[in-house]
Amino acid sequence: MPDREEIMHRTLSILIATFLMSHDALSTDEITELQVRAKGGDAKAQIDLAIRLRDGKGIAKDDAEAMHWAHKAADAGNADALDFVGFAYLRGAVVKRNPAIAIAYFKAAASDSAQAAFNLGQCYFGAQGTEQDCEQALEWWKKAAERGHGRAAANAAMAYHSGEGIPADPVLARRLAERAAELNDPSGLVLLGEMHFQAGDPNASKANWTKASKLHPTNATGHPAQPSGNASAQQAADLLKLIDYRQRKGEPGKFAFVQMPHIQQGYNNCGSTACAIFARFHGSKIGGWDFKKLCPSPLGTGTDWGHLLDASAKIGQKWKLVTYTPDDDGFVKATDMLKSELDAGRPVIVDFKYIGPQYPNGSAGHTLNVCGYIAKEDLYILCNPAVATPGLQLITAADLKKFWRSDHYGALSKGVLSRPAFVIDRS
Repeated sequence: MPDREEIMHRTLSILIATFLMSHDALSTDEITELQVRAKGGDAKAQIDLAIRLRDGKGIAKDDAEAMHWAHKAADAGNADALDFVGFAYLRGAVVKRNPAIAIAYFKAAASDSAQAAFNLGQCYFGAQGTEQDCEQALEWWKKAAERGHGRAAANAAMAYHSGEGIPADPVLARRLAERAAELNDPSGLVLLGEMHFQAGDPNASKANWTKASKLHPTNATGHPAQPSGNASAQQAADLLKLIDYRQRKGEPGKFAFVQMPHIQQGYNNCGSTACAIFARFHGSKIGGWDFKKLCPSPLGTGTDWGHLLDASAKIGQKWKLVTYTPDDDGFVKATDMLKSELDAGRPVIVDFKYIGPQYPNGSAGHTLNVCGYIAKEDLYILCNPAVATPGLQLITAADLKKFWRSDHYGALSKGVLSRPAFVIDRS
């Protein structure tokens, strides 16, 4: 049963969301006027109309028409429109995905648009449409942060914190995390809270995580496919719940938590980054990009689990693939294995599959670690490379059962749906 404070928080979140929706709504006459100005060549009106058409705000959603007006505004040199079109090519939304075209648009807009500077950094960091250049990525993220882009500050802070792609720099990481927190970025607040936690100041952690948790609506636990802002707010709420658990010894069969050295992944690098986190836990100093370079697939593309397994041997670690059937019996056996490994202080790598029309070809996969469980609440603790450092998230057993399954984690799957995992081979 939710307490009074939680009920008030949820009610306030609903009221704020309702206000923002009504505040953002335009009358029919105002939409008509916006369309007239767009047709008359007003680039600002054209990109505003494109955004409303994309999001379905005040007008019926129409992605193709949105791209039409965004292209017109981009042709006129509008920086927001250049970024809009570039992101469409990067994501493969409406138009065929083409990172080389995307990065050209971002370069044209980056000096005038903080969002384009952020996206340009993403391209350099994740080798999208260009050779990887992590130093360039960090420079563009820092420029975006100076102009008020909180997520850019947070991404740069996490790269310097873990030393991913560039040498670790704790002082700069802290400064950038503080900048992200100043800008009310939830992922920055999560990271800054973790820095306080690791320094032995849980009260400062609570203040940052509480602030982050109120920036977006949260629930008892999150959903693995949440948008990034919601996921960071939910992650903050999860971290508040986990503070006490993280400071006490595990109780086999009841509770376990294994602290892992988190790395925030680059573009489409979840498999290698999750494996690098796992490898670092077991004594390696390798990063996500270096782990990826041990595999034959190019940077910025998905990685076959067979190649990830081969890469573990190249760094002197002995892993093995275990699979369980996707039915109820298989889930019982799989979670029995999880608890046994976690009780022994060993995390486990798993692969998730998401299904929905928002994903290319109707589905997507994601690799991450399971690093704990709370039996009495039927919860598991994830260390996810896709979210802010420390990467910790709570997931219900029901959601774990739904998402922990895959038939495309690599050639080893042979197209058969199962619950795959990497564990340390102790044979």
